[in-house]
Amino acid sequence: MDFKQHVAQPTHNRGHTLDLVITHGLSCSVSSVVDVGLSDHYCVFFNITSFMQREAQVRTVRKRYITPDVAANFINILDQTPAQILPASCDFMVEYFNNKLKFAIDAVAPLKTKIVKTKATAPWINEDIRAMKREARRAERKWRKSKLTVHRQMFKEQQRMYSYAIKKARNLHFSNLILQNKNDPKFLFKTIDTLTKGDFQRSSMTASDATCESFADHFRSKINAIRSSLLTQVDFDFNESIALYLSEETLESFVLVDAVALGRVFSQLKPTTCLLDPIPSSLLKTYYDSFEPELLNIVNYSLQTGVFPSAFKTAVVRPLLKKSNLDPNNLNNYRPVSNLPFLSKMIEKIVLIQLNEFLNENSIFEQYQSGFRTNHSTETALVKIVNDIRCNLDCQKLSVLVLLDLTAAFDTVDHNILLCRLRGLGISGTVLKWFYSYLTDRRFYVSMDTCSSKVFDINCGVPQGSILGPLLFNLYMLPLGDIIRRHGVCFHSYADDTQLYIAVSPDDEESVNVLLNCILDIKSWMAENFLQLNQDKTEVLVIGSEDKREFVLSKLKNYKTSQCVRNLGVIFDSEFNFIPQIKNITKTGFYHLKNIARVRPFLSLASTEVLMHAFISSRLDYCNALLSGLPRKRISNLQLLQNSAARVLTRTRGREHITPILKLLHWLPVKFRIDFKILLLVYKC
Repeated sequence: MDFKQHVAQPTHNRGHTLDLVITHGLSCSVSSVVDVGLSDHYCVFFNITSFMQREAQVRTVRKRYITPDVAANFINILDQTPAQILPASCDFMVEYFNNKLKFAIDAVAPLKTKIVKTKATAPWINEDIRAMKREARRAERKWRKSKLTVHRQMFKEQQRMYSYAIKKARNLHFSNLILQNKNDPKFLFKTIDTLTKGDFQRSSMTASDATCESFADHFRSKINAIRSSLLTQVDFDFNESIALYLSEETLESFVLVDAVALGRVFSQLKPTTCLLDPIPSSLLKTYYDSFEPELLNIVNYSLQTGVFPSAFKTAVVRPLLKKSNLDPNNLNNYRPVSNLPFLSKMIEKIVLIQLNEFLNENSIFEQYQSGFRTNHSTETALVKIVNDIRCNLDCQKLSVLVLLDLTAAFDTVDHNILLCRLRGLGISGTVLKWFYSYLTDRRFYVSMDTCSSKVFDINCGVPQGSILGPLLFNLYMLPLGDIIRRHGVCFHSYADDTQLYIAVSPDDEESVNVLLNCILDIKSWMAENFLQLNQDKTEVLVIGSEDKREFVLSKLKNYKTSQCVRNLGVIFDSEFNFIPQIKNITKTGFYHLKNIARVRPFLSLASTEVLMHAFISSRLDYCNALLSGLPRKRISNLQLLQNSAARVLTRTRGREHITPILKLLHWLPVKFRIDFKILLLVYKC
């Protein structure tokens, strides 16, 4: 919960540390612990050197104010704009289209600079409620002046009506917010944080051009340092690394799309807006029919000529603090969040569909790669691994699980090697030319509010925030599977998270050496391909009975061995009983349930149920297929969490039977949810 405990020495005369100083958001230091003779407890002296003030943070933002009338005028101006003269280059077509949209939107809704103060507000307070508050205050002053009982009753009645109106307005406000955004988990989490932590504002770095430049230099230097630390001469054997994936079929040209296919793809895209977009993407989606002919020309011209428009190659990077409890002044605590123009994702989506069809038809995908693939997920990957490990345990063998950690893997991909991979997979002609255009000459700049850095070139990596990036990374990693298979080691990957696991007899030294040699070959291959394996963060877990693990652990002393590791969001333990995972779900679930219970009085039943599914049910259901076969006693805490959630939702007292409540809500008990997940998984397979 982001608290820090500062007392590290005994505070009781029997040697126990019983008296604590616990802070959140405060800079504190314990100066001394002294026995002053007044009690069997000592006196703790501490200093608060600084603390965060709840001051309103001032930000400067630019925004457009778009109303239905503004949107209508926008369309009228577009209709009066002369049509584009064809043929033209792809870059010219995009530039003309963007300029036309920008000219029209600037005419009806120009960008306005606004100073925003982030302070606690009550958006549900309207003019009627303010008037009721004034009436209540007027009645209070009248009663205090006259001291008459009748005036006191009038004041109490006015106060009761005012309180009821506030409660009703607050209920309606948050219920509408939650129901309108029930499919947006990010918004739901932010809403609950606003409700439960509104008094605490986490400070962040002040936006300025100099700050943006510092972030840009930091992000660039990190990637440059990784690449320079790897091999300077890349010994890349193209034929050996890709030979198994060569197919007789080739993909030389794209299939041009029609209006129906483009409309289908356009409707699937989320309306995320980038600073480089000429108009808000929501407005573009609303009036899509007006833009369809021009968008169709741009997309098909790009596919036909093999040119990806230059206007879509610039990314806007926003620094995001990794965790709320980290120091906001340390640049290492930020991750770069990349945002690309909306229309670029439209072209990428069409290319992704055609490329996926080619790869599936020729069985080019890695069999044990579950990342960003249809019908694959973290749960399907973990079910496969857990099943194999349980089979090893049934054969009285230990299992050694290695979780490889890569540093900024997506950002260090080498473009030349990636293009060689694509050529070896049968991609040639216009398609290969398009991918070359897509990868090269990309740029980025850092933006914070109205401030920004200079524009910098990107010479490596797959575009962050793009639709094609994850698939291209999977293709880049294809040879890794062959290297691991040559050693006879089992593995499974999810994007850049690769897991190795083998069955080992208690005194089998040879199998452990095979695994270690495999890791060395992987590290060498990754260095040749400009990927950095972080050995300090690579974790090793030996699964089996405690008395048999010592020999294997002694052979792995150069690696970070643990009793528990977090694997794709699930905690694996050495005993493989999933007790730490169940404890973690229960702890996190009750934390969120407590927060929901605090705001339950002013939420409707329907909106509260949405929050229950977002915060509680999602945790109970995530990878619960791994808990299949566990004793009912072991999952009893999960059932207790579900029961508590049902009681908070329905406002049922603890003494009442829970089974009728679960039936009323149509909530399957935890044991049957696990069985249902297994049945559903088998049915889908």
